[in-house]
Amino acid sequence: MKQIKSVCLIDDDPVFIFALKRIFKLSDVCENFTVYNNGEEAIEGLTQTIASGKHIPELILLDINMPIMDGWQFLDEFATMSVSKKITLYLVSSSIDPVDFKKAKEYELITDFIIKPVTRKTVIDLVQNMSSN
Repeated sequence: MKQIKSVCLIDDDPVFIFALKRIFKLSDVCENFTVYNNGEEAIEGLTQTIASGKHIPELILLDINMPIMDGWQFLDEFATMSVSKKITLYLVSSSIDPVDFKKAKEYELITDFIIKPVTRKTVIDLVQNMSSN
């Protein structure tokens, strides 16, 4: 099974973060996580990470609805950043609003849109699909 070195979780729900980290570990696909609770924290942290060139995540899982800076605002900022390696980015949300799906298609950065809850199969499939990128 394919493994990845690091995942960045950007979500304000501590229960979801705990569950997702557990799913990744139990699926044996990743054990290194960086967690940010809103888009602003993520931009600040990723700016430093990218500048140092160390521990750049291979995968970002981004929630849409968060306080301070939501997922859409994060994407607008992240799109302006110069990143030296490919980062696979998935939107992860409980939203089933067609407007969100349509808006997600407007961002080239987004690989796909995952509706919560995220299952072990979903995690394994998305990591396996990363190998074909």
